[in-house]
Amino acid sequence: MTAHAAALRAPQQDRSRATRRRLLEAAVECLAEVGWNGSTVAVVAERAGVTRGAAQHHFPTREDLFTAAVEYVADERLAAVRASAEQLPPAGSGRTEAVVSMIVRLYTGPLFRAGLHLWVAAATEEALRERIVALENHVGRESHRAAVEFLGADESVPGVRETVQATMDMARGLGLANLLTDDGPRRAGIVRQWAGLLETALAGGRPSC
Repeated sequence: MTAHAAALRAPQQDRSRATRRRLLEAAVECLAEVGWNGSTVAVVAERAGVTRGAAQHHFPTREDLFTAAVEYVADERLAAVRASAEQLPPAGSGRTEAVVSMIVRLYTGPLFRAGLHLWVAAATEEALRERIVALENHVGRESHRAAVEFLGADESVPGVRETVQATMDMARGLGLANLLTDDGPRRAGIVRQWAGLLETALAGGRPSC
């Protein structure tokens, strides 16, 4: 390929990547707002501002589109966890509650809502199930690893791993409760209470200073 041809191709590749990203973002938004049954390729394409033909050029089937959306959701959720870490206070008072709040936010935002619709669809859509299970397991492992890191916990201490996992499970439960009503005030109280219990439980699972 000549330098001139490469220069012409680069903007085309940029446009293609931008179109793909718009389609993925639109697919996630559709899932979060109208669920699986209402999220057709045509609806996603219209929201993304592209033709259905352009959407099918990137994703030939509905399953291809929403499987890619699952991967996008997973990547965004993991990126959200890492980005939140930069805002955590230093080790000491308040950090445990900040970590618990961070985990709860992971499971109460629109990305979780979109992912949940895909889980429900996977119960009856065989083409989605295997990939969704694998991706959710990956997200769960990475989120758990990040929580351990941010809490400074030592999972070799009996009970610490289970306590961290209980935190993840509690956050998922709060996310489900948040689907029907905004229970922010109640959730804030639960986070504070759980953070106190978690701090006590993890006291023996942190390296000595």
